[in-house]
Amino acid sequence: QVQLVESGGGLVQAGDSLRLSCAASGRTFGSYDMAWFRQAPGKEREFVAAIRWYGSTYYTDSVKGRFTISRDNAKNTGYLQMNSLKPEDTAVYYCAASSRGHYSDYDGDYNYWGQGTQVTVSS
Repeated sequence: QVQLVESGGGLVQAGDSLRLSCAASGRTFGSYDMAWFRQAPGKEREFVAAIRWYGSTYYTDSVKGRFTISRDNAKNTGYLQMNSLKPEDTAVYYCAASSRGHYSDYDGDYNYWGQGTQVTVSS
């Protein structure tokens, strides 16, 4: 079992930055792939970024060049650095972990989820 807790969300203005954290407890976080998803009001949950246990990263097109996913396995923590935020980035952001052993942008492939953290970007 892996327990995930997100933090770092908040209310910011367009163009600002935020860094989300995902603290993991339980089994060794370093052996899991990790991802961030988000869900805006009235919309389905969507993939944002993923990082394999060994460090390869993937991003949805809308955040490439603005967001950076990373992890510190020694601290059992994952991060999402979000720069140049836009109002359309407003959503609840969830971190997720997968033991399936392959990259995926499908939320059904992730075994463990945090409770989410709200990010609101005003124009």
